[in-house]
Amino acid sequence: MIYIVEIPHEGRASAWFAFDRDDFVRKVRAAKESGDTTVFAALSPRQRLEAASLAPESPGARAAQPAVFDDADRHGWDTVLYRADFLLSPGLWQAEPVSELEACAAAVAHERKACRVYLSDNAAVAALYGDPLYDGREGFYAHMALREQLIAMEAISDDL
Repeated sequence: MIYIVEIPHEGRASAWFAFDRDDFVRKVRAAKESGDTTVFAALSPRQRLEAASLAPESPGARAAQPAVFDDADRHGWDTVLYRADFLLSPGLWQAEPVSELEACAAAVAHERKACRVYLSDNAAVAALYGDPLYDGREGFYAHMALREQLIAMEAISDDL
């Protein structure tokens, strides 16, 4: 199980879960990808051009997709490049690998005061009682939101 705690700049914290990494990625992409915003992509310049129904030899392709040709000139047509708008700058493609999980976590945290992603029941339970985020008055609602998720998923028992 993956547990996510979101603390907005205003209002109460909330928590939700994903069954596994694939479910987490699917949920984040459904919520955060729209229009020109990309949560995560790993494509070569050739693949990006093909997605636009073009080939490097197509007449007018360079004029239609100058950024793709710039990336191909720098990295080659078949080098996989990574894009993660919430983790990197929007629209930036880079050769240094980025993990999809890390890109999704950055998307969830975008425009939040704080956010935590726990990749297991054990990690979430340990954080519930050990992460300073949940201490004191400020962390009460975040603590309770995570606690309720852990109880609902039977990772801990309701001991109150």
